[in-house]
Amino acid sequence: MGRKRSLSTIASSAYVSISELVELSGVRYSTIKYYTEEEMILFEQEDTRLTRRYPRETALKRLEEIRIMKEEEGLTIKQIKEKLRPGS
Repeated sequence: MGRKRSLSTIASSAYVSISELVELSGVRYSTIKYYTEEEMILFEQEDTRLTRRYPRETALKRLEEIRIMKEEEGLTIKQIKEKLRPGS
């Protein structure tokens, strides 16, 4: 396991780990993991045993979109997934 990167390094990286995404977004680890499993947030992974890498800007934007749909629009996860589906 590598050394923890500084917040300034994380904030300027193209890709971040799930723990770094937690740090940047303030969203709980378990929530991001759930959104990932539900295919609401995309990631890249070179091999099954390697760390998932999230495109920082895209992931942060998606987390904010989900937050707005949940908190401000009052949508359920099922409704949010439907809205996020390509072509919707």
